[in-house]
Amino acid sequence: MKTDQPLLQSFKLGATTLKNRVVMAPMTRSRADNPGNVPTEMHVEYYTQRASAGLIITEGSQVSEQAVGYIHTPGIHTAEQVAGWKKVVDAVHAEGGKIFIQLWHVGRMSHPDFHNGEKPLAPSAVNPNAKAYTPEGFKETEEPRAMTLEEIKQTQEDFVNAAKNAVEAGFDGVEIHSSNGYLFHQFFNKNANVRTDEYGGSIENRVRFFFETLDKVKEILPENKIGVRLNPSLNGVFGIEATEETIPTFDHIVERLNNYDLAYLHLSEPFTDVSDIDYLETEIAKHYRPKYHGNLMINANFDQESGNEVIEEGNADLVSFGKLFISNPDLVERFAMNAPMADWDEDTFYTQGEKGYTDYPTYKAEQQEA
Repeated sequence: MKTDQPLLQSFKLGATTLKNRVVMAPMTRSRADNPGNVPTEMHVEYYTQRASAGLIITEGSQVSEQAVGYIHTPGIHTAEQVAGWKKVVDAVHAEGGKIFIQLWHVGRMSHPDFHNGEKPLAPSAVNPNAKAYTPEGFKETEEPRAMTLEEIKQTQEDFVNAAKNAVEAGFDGVEIHSSNGYLFHQFFNKNANVRTDEYGGSIENRVRFFFETLDKVKEILPENKIGVRLNPSLNGVFGIEATEETIPTFDHIVERLNNYDLAYLHLSEPFTDVSDIDYLETEIAKHYRPKYHGNLMINANFDQESGNEVIEEGNADLVSFGKLFISNPDLVERFAMNAPMADWDEDTFYTQGEKGYTDYPTYKAEQQEA
């Protein structure tokens, strides 16, 4: 076994020590197909199978009914959901794993079908012109409703309550999903946020909602049990159209985050080719490593070789893997053995049931069957 890889080295992450630097990225899997969107025994098995990761970050879990935008995604705002997640956490801990929950509000990336016909909440009444995955299939998004100041405060309280619920469920920490075109990202973006009050206009105003929420959440959890996810060069997907103020906005956010003792900052490399857009960054880890002084996690299309390389070069401390973890529950063990990777089945990413969820075999099981 090749255990001297940077990915397989232990790492001190805030309040806990990780057994390796291989992180399971948060991924929507749409398996909470029950009336209360409660995690089930199938979730317990899925996450426990992957407990050899240094850290698991759960799928995005909505902080309220208003936060929903996809079918069959679990929440963290009811007693039943907390009880379901507690079973997951206890099982992962029993296997020696560590697990954070991702706190999620999709904002305008939703549909009235999820809200009794009411418009989804957003910073401004600007349609993302995207598609929402509803109980009746994909539908075009509609114009959302601009949040009132009272609704902004209530949404912050929803994140606080979700953080309290995460503590009750026993999670090792939380990740605030401020990425991928969802609510906080909408506030950051000038095209999505055309407010004229204290939450719109200048960069300082557009990031106010996020930092106020972070300050409230850190009253519930120590800062070193809070992670933050950002996608600075997102463009042309999830309803986000970047502007010349996009990178200056994220530079401002990242530099301010140095004032916090966060568990980590979780960044994504560009989801699409932005090399022809001179005001966006093509190499996110390299751009933000000098700017951010805390633990930096990087994501998006890394494999074993590139993951080891980005740590070795000093551009990240941790690497999160998404699709590789879907089809390789024993990803860490495969890295250690330099074993081949199993292919994933995209057709089952968002379906229901065990197929494509808990039925991927480990490498050792594959060898025994061969």
